[in-house]
Amino acid sequence: MDERRALLILHGKQALNADVRAAVTACREQGWELTVRLTWEAGDAQRLVDEALQADYPILIAGGGDGTLRDVAEAMALAGTEASLALMPLGTANDFANAAGIPLDPHEALALLEVPATRIDLGEVDEHIFLNMATGGFGSQVTANTSEELKRILGSAAYLLTGLTRFAEVHSAFGRFNGPGFAWEGDFLALGIGNGRQAGGGHLLCPDAQVDDGLLDICIVPAAEDVVGTLGTLLFGGINGLQSVSIGARLPWLEIDVPDGLDFNLDGEPMDGKRLRFAARPGALRVHLPPGSPLLSDAFEQLLAI
Repeated sequence: MDERRALLILHGKQALNADVRAAVTACREQGWELTVRLTWEAGDAQRLVDEALQADYPILIAGGGDGTLRDVAEAMALAGTEASLALMPLGTANDFANAAGIPLDPHEALALLEVPATRIDLGEVDEHIFLNMATGGFGSQVTANTSEELKRILGSAAYLLTGLTRFAEVHSAFGRFNGPGFAWEGDFLALGIGNGRQAGGGHLLCPDAQVDDGLLDICIVPAAEDVVGTLGTLLFGGINGLQSVSIGARLPWLEIDVPDGLDFNLDGEPMDGKRLRFAARPGALRVHLPPGSPLLSDAFEQLLAI
């Protein structure tokens, strides 16, 4: 790589993270001009991305949880930049990073700066961009209601514990789903629309999703008489359990009509709506992913080339 110059947009809560500081120092010692900027409040990621692009940084690094990664990816995609994105996952769930094979150790994450960037898709809904997944129904309730303190103590297991304690509050919603060659309507408990594969601290809702196929993977969990049993299968049954209780599809776009409205979660950002159109943005962003990343369609060929 010709220009060893990058800007790290770091979530403010990670400012005193000793591992991050050591990784930045080591990266600089290896010849990188690495600038660090911190987020403090809503809108900072957008502003910092804009400033970095105006300063002609060829690489931006998002350091934080899934929400920070989404914020930076969204700002870069909306800018239509050719700059590339590297990820330093520092959150609780790190769902996109774990599915993509991105190391959680800051030193190893920054090593991906040496790997050429590849174009990946992003998802969008009503002018909002998501890097990983949109969830609705039970899954989004769990994410929204898991406390920061519980996540700090239990890590990704906090999402599971919250889900177990909220089974009594589960209720279904009626929805109509339409996409190219796909139509379904009925009562459903949970919904996942994935560019990535997992959400909620490791639950594989879209186990076959790839980020470079121009498609979104759809997972609908229809309502059943045994609600607790269905959600238990979803949470504990692995891929086989998921397939036994869900309806799946792979589509370039999906329109959803939920007359009573539905709460969604886009990589940590809450939103709601009654009529929504989700779509893939093919090749929207250049991202540094590890060779052989499971989320890439040519992962096997990349591994053979190593």
